[in-house]
Amino acid sequence: MVERFLRQTHFTSVEDYNEHLEFIVPDHFNFAYDVMDRWADEWPDGLALLWTNDQGEERRATFSDLKRESDQAASYLQTLGIGKGDPVMLILKRRYEWWVVMLALHKLGAIVIPATHMLTKHDIVYRNTRASIKSIICVADDYVVSQIQAALADSPTVQSVVIIGSTPQSLPVKEGLETGLFRDFLSEWMQAPPFVRPAVVNDNSDTMLMYFTSGTSGEPKMVAHDFLYALGHLTTGVFWHNLHRGSIHLTVADTGWGKAVWGKFYGQWFAGATVFVFDHEKFNADTLLRQMEKYRVTSFCAPPTIYRFMIREDLSRYDLSALEYCTTAGEALNPAVFDKFKEKTAASTGRSGIQMMEGFGQTETTMTLGTFPWMKPKPGSMGIPNAQYDIDLVRPDGTSCEDGEKGEIVIRVPAADDSSRPKPIGLFKEYYRDDEKTHEAWHDGLYHTGDMAWRDEDGYYWFEGRIDDVIKSSGYRIGPFEVESALMTHPAVVECAITGVPDDIRGMVVKATVVLGKEWKDRAGDDLVRELQQHVKRETAPYKYPRIVEFVDELPKTISGKIRRVEIRQKDSSK
Repeated sequence: MVERFLRQTHFTSVEDYNEHLEFIVPDHFNFAYDVMDRWADEWPDGLALLWTNDQGEERRATFSDLKRESDQAASYLQTLGIGKGDPVMLILKRRYEWWVVMLALHKLGAIVIPATHMLTKHDIVYRNTRASIKSIICVADDYVVSQIQAALADSPTVQSVVIIGSTPQSLPVKEGLETGLFRDFLSEWMQAPPFVRPAVVNDNSDTMLMYFTSGTSGEPKMVAHDFLYALGHLTTGVFWHNLHRGSIHLTVADTGWGKAVWGKFYGQWFAGATVFVFDHEKFNADTLLRQMEKYRVTSFCAPPTIYRFMIREDLSRYDLSALEYCTTAGEALNPAVFDKFKEKTAASTGRSGIQMMEGFGQTETTMTLGTFPWMKPKPGSMGIPNAQYDIDLVRPDGTSCEDGEKGEIVIRVPAADDSSRPKPIGLFKEYYRDDEKTHEAWHDGLYHTGDMAWRDEDGYYWFEGRIDDVIKSSGYRIGPFEVESALMTHPAVVECAITGVPDDIRGMVVKATVVLGKEWKDRAGDDLVRELQQHVKRETAPYKYPRIVEFVDELPKTISGKIRRVEIRQKDSSK
């Protein structure tokens, strides 16, 4: 499959990859037809999706199964009037049908807008009106359906709500079912006529997918991706995840977050791998590890937060001998977590331990920086630029940084009026219906990520934090991540967040908000504060130590698991 889309399919070094990565871009590329239906023709019995849940249910779908089911779903959605360019919001948690409906909507050329099940009425109204949502396809969950129902009066563009699962009996949706506003997917979709592919589905530049960014501040923006975004994830699955036919890959991500298509959809199926899904209501490290053991997962990807909880388990109790490869993204990886995971997986895999391969990207991109199989990982580094992007570090004046100098990560892009140069495959089109925000991020030949990093002499990038998270104290610029990494090496600390607090003398002082391990909670107090402060002074430059330490049960996070430092700052400023 990969040879259809790359001039060269195997690489042996950084130099080889940088010099020879070249995409073959078909006209009217559509992932559902050009990848998934091709697999169904060439390898119909290949296991594409292995789904299970915390109730013990299990479903296995081959590539031919997914073709048949996505065709049927596409036909059903056509009967609801859904077609090319129609915005459809999906709120399906990790239900099996999410994968089927995603493919079906791609086959129609519709715009898919995945969303989290935690949205409130306000959130849903905002999304419905901003994106002119035509239809919502949701899980039969009491909370989800009630919030959608409450939002409909203020959502004039919504023409149908398709519920997947048993319709909640406690909700007054019967009238909606009778009038056709609410639809019951499971009782209706198999009655649809045979699917007929539309004569015109999409151009490469058409919008395929939109995400409302979770964001660490401000109202969510609509990140619009074209149909080539799926092609951009080929490198994510084939090279960063290092997948192949026969791989069983698990990415921990809710389907409402962009990480789901990073790790549970496009790139993995370019490789012909099996996507493993564990549908659960509440994360538990022991339960997850038992699933990995039972289903012989070979490849695993999760944000560092998940790994932090995993390494607090006795990994020698689990048979992870099938596990070959581990990756991480979503937030910066503390070196202490890297080291501990490698140490602990030595016992559970029967080998020398697994090194986590870190990557970096945004909702607006595919993987932009990564640690590839032909590289030696450096604990705490995001890796090197992915060759499909022209990455640089720049100063505030736009000039390039030297090695060792902190700057903003940017992607060099063609000017808006330069039609002779295509934008990088995988980079977003725009912030939908927001020219001002688009121009703020994308101007003067650069896409500004808003993330700070520095580059070492080997070309590896090291994360520092968001531009607005950098702390200026007594003339020093302090990145939150370097202090968090120092704190994470103390055995008491499960998670932490570093923020700045206004100070009359120093301008700002460093504050640490800390989640303690359960065996340390009884020791929370002044003595432990001093111990942690001294620990940071030993681990990094003393001026970076937190002058304020607060112990909490949990950190505020976005739906995608990123720490909301802005919420901590806002809370502190209101005191």
